[in-house]
Amino acid sequence: MLPAQKPSSPCTKVCVLDAATGLCCGCGRTRDEIGAWGSLSEAQRRTIMAGLDARMRAAGLMPLEEPLPS
Repeated sequence: MLPAQKPSSPCTKVCVLDAATGLCCGCGRTRDEIGAWGSLSEAQRRTIMAGLDARMRAAGLMPLEEPLPS
């Protein structure tokens, strides 16, 4: 049996929510998205991840170029 794959995640281990925007300063997800992440399908996670860079830039936050290693 193959080991289960970890779900895709944009987490950069900078888990601080910006008070003004409600977005994580490390990855750009909302508190609700972070909380639901494990129950989302891979397609749902990828859809959210595709918009995080633009979301962070629009909020004036600077996304990391690459997520930090696990």
